[in-house]
Amino acid sequence: MTRLIVGAGGGGDAVAAAMLHAALYGEENPAVILTYAWDRLLIDAVPGPRRPTDFTGLERLTPAVWTVPARARPIAPAGSTLPRLAAETPHTFALIDPYQGAEGIIRQLEDAVRHLEPESIDLLDVGGDILARGDEPTLKSPLADALTLAACCQVNAPVRLLVAGPGLDGELPPEEVGDLLGPVVHTFTARDVEVISSVLEWHPSEATALLAATARGVRGACELRDAGPPVPLTDESPAVHEVDLDDAVSRNQLARAVMATAHLDEAEAHSREICGHCETDRERDKAPWLGEQLPAQLDPAVIRAQLDQFETEAHARGVTHTTFHRITEALNLNGSQRTELRQLLIDGRPEQYDAPLWRITTRAG
Repeated sequence: MTRLIVGAGGGGDAVAAAMLHAALYGEENPAVILTYAWDRLLIDAVPGPRRPTDFTGLERLTPAVWTVPARARPIAPAGSTLPRLAAETPHTFALIDPYQGAEGIIRQLEDAVRHLEPESIDLLDVGGDILARGDEPTLKSPLADALTLAACCQVNAPVRLLVAGPGLDGELPPEEVGDLLGPVVHTFTARDVEVISSVLEWHPSEATALLAATARGVRGACELRDAGPPVPLTDESPAVHEVDLDDAVSRNQLARAVMATAHLDEAEAHSREICGHCETDRERDKAPWLGEQLPAQLDPAVIRAQLDQFETEAHARGVTHTTFHRITEALNLNGSQRTELRQLLIDGRPEQYDAPLWRITTRAG
């Protein structure tokens, strides 16, 4: 009995898929998780999603679908979290290649379904930006979700759309998508998080980090990268909602526009037209600057003084928690130093580690 779970966006959805599978279906039979290799410059220095030719060591699942085993490696300068995910979880991670647009993803999905004959197919999105109209000013990364939604609604098999942690990606507030959310199929608990606890120690996904933290009972307001409005961490945050697939497509203008695309650049053009931007453009603009940002020496005394200043300002904004990605950004450090910085902070102030988030305090408090 095989379950197929499609991660709607990036690597964070794949991590959440592992948690979802254990919670809903048990751990006896691992899932096949179909996901993008798209780590948004956090791990990968190359803009855009990776395709099979960007890896060595892939294994063919079907003529159209490749899996990423633990021994696979991205070809430098590309990077990917998928080989390590494959090493630390029991699941099979299969690669979504969007370079032939939604039509290509449909072929990959139907090929996988014919081969696996899965017991169920779930399309999982953490945060809910898959339900965006496209014109929301806070929307940052709609393209991947729109492509998977467009493909899943056309595949010749029943697909259930699940949204976990509405609003936790910081792109759409929960009230923006609340009218589409259907019944709660599960609310994650601390026990559910145990299956991905080691992954959360290194994986860069912010939305899945918030999902796990709220499942462990963390409540408050979390500031993410780019210092947008703090994301509420509430009793509703760990919930997984079923959403009618047709309702989602009716709302998502970009998904409807990309349905017949045969190339990724066609989908990008639709994103620019409908949303006013495209995340691949943003990555192309940002990548050269990140490449020039050299790692700095992490002086503990300097880091703690900078952290105190950041926490004082964040506290004044009503922030109770933040991510290590946001701290790295706020301290103007190279993204490659996030893991080293994280360990330095946890070693120095372990009482502020609300795994996998950092709790904001002030030295006066």
